[in-house]
Amino acid sequence: MGKILYKIVELIAEIHNYLLTLNDDYEFYFTDKELHFIIIGLLGMAMVLVIYPIFRYLIDNRRYLTLTWIYVFTIIIVITFAIEIGQKVTNTGNMDFGDIVFGVVGFMAMYLVFAIIVGIYRLLIHFLSRNKTSEDVKSIEDENK
Repeated sequence: MGKILYKIVELIAEIHNYLLTLNDDYEFYFTDKELHFIIIGLLGMAMVLVIYPIFRYLIDNRRYLTLTWIYVFTIIIVITFAIEIGQKVTNTGNMDFGDIVFGVVGFMAMYLVFAIIVGIYRLLIHFLSRNKTSEDVKSIEDENK
């Protein structure tokens, strides 16, 4: 996972350099703040256009646990990066990318255990409600005889 995150950071750096080159080559002369305004605004809107239908589908199909995981995972990424940056700025620890990876993997492992427990619970409820329905049908049939 660490390699994947490093590749993402490298890709972002390459895109950043490419956009700066375009800015200079076409003589737009946008400031760094103006470029951030435009690029992050466009990126955010592109994400809305992709994520909205996915979330809508998840809500329509009552996949609230999946939706919750996506939201919490996103927040966990932000928090772990903030903690590491905070350690660097305040000199209260070493800024280590491995800490971010282990924190995220910790969340994923604990969520997996949680999801298994919820799955077992739902499976039990399903079987119990199915058996109850069969018993109710039998009792109604007996009453009609």
